[in-house]
Amino acid sequence: MSLTAPAPTLTDKLVAARDAATVLATATTAVKDAALVAIAAGVRAATDDIVRANHDDLVAGEDGGLSSGLLDRLRLDSARIDALAAAVEHVVGLTDPVGQNVRGSVLPNGLQLTQVRVPFGVVGAIYEARPNVTVDIASLALKSGNAVVLRGGSAAQRTNAVLVSTIQDAVASVGLPRELVQTIDEFGRAGATELMRARGLVDVLIPRGSASLIQTVVTESQVPVIETGAGVVHVFLDESAPEDRAVDIVLNSKVQRPSVCNALETLLVHERSAERLLPVLADRLRASGVTLRGDDATRAIVPGVLRATDADWATESMDLDLSIRVVPDVDAAMAHIATWSTHHTESIVTNDVDTAERFLAGVDSAVVMVNASTRFTDGGEFGFGAEVGISTQKLHARGPMGLPELTSTKWIVRGQGQIRG
Repeated sequence: MSLTAPAPTLTDKLVAARDAATVLATATTAVKDAALVAIAAGVRAATDDIVRANHDDLVAGEDGGLSSGLLDRLRLDSARIDALAAAVEHVVGLTDPVGQNVRGSVLPNGLQLTQVRVPFGVVGAIYEARPNVTVDIASLALKSGNAVVLRGGSAAQRTNAVLVSTIQDAVASVGLPRELVQTIDEFGRAGATELMRARGLVDVLIPRGSASLIQTVVTESQVPVIETGAGVVHVFLDESAPEDRAVDIVLNSKVQRPSVCNALETLLVHERSAERLLPVLADRLRASGVTLRGDDATRAIVPGVLRATDADWATESMDLDLSIRVVPDVDAAMAHIATWSTHHTESIVTNDVDTAERFLAGVDSAVVMVNASTRFTDGGEFGFGAEVGISTQKLHARGPMGLPELTSTKWIVRGQGQIRG
């Protein structure tokens, strides 16, 4: 009688990830790139299977009451799958950060010091309804020499299972351990809790999702966390903002894909440009299905705008809702941002160079823009191929995180027998 081996525990998976990371740490760039090429090909070949699994997740999500924003993030069609594969191929062409010299010197006693980039080891990720993250983080982790353990949540569990299996097959096809990429979705919420307590097995944890999910991980994790933030994103239209540019940037920032973290949530308008810009903007936004909420000054200029509350200034809607406030000057705009922003992305539309520079220097967010759509805050748009997330903290990494942000450093010391006196 044959006995079936027991299913691996979560600890078994983490230990296997640690062992696999040791193997990957010494792999050549050529081997890592071959794995990425195989992943891109595998994802494309599995398109039909991924779409079928994703359809089942979407149906379950609709039945379970997922918001339209989360459903949009959950959805994978053939075009989005091809874009995921293309992003992996882009990572192949990026410089391998492992072993890069950060700085160095030769001491008076002849010791040669070099600070070099090294992988973290095992990266954990907790996210929800975002199957694209499965591919993005896996590809960036592999290129930067890390194993990755993924908790993708119940909403995308079927999709993630197909994606992880496809990635594991691709990794194994070039002789690397399958355990470099693993999912722990089968362990449910208890698995997420255990992952947060796996200090010593997991080197760093990255949460992506709602503000409540991120806050839970930040406050409860015993593993070091790189905090990615919710996006209460602002655009400020200065007194000199040209109408055509203001309309284009505001519409793109809000409407192009409202469910993502770099989408506009609050529009601030200089009081001297409000009567010129707000009626035109309101017409264009409403034509795109946007619900407008505003302060008293906004409602006086644009009839039918709902009254905005403090809760609106603090909310990442991930939908076609926009809050509008009229402010007396750039200082008031920056004060509003300082009070309500999640320090993700803010943009100013202006023709005044001095005002632009003041805004850039005075706003404390991960990305601050002049005359550009907030939708450009993205690892792919920044040339990273993909992104692990957008960090809103100030330690280690800030803004879109690519390959270098998935490394730490160590010091190499070369001597010829020196001893300290």
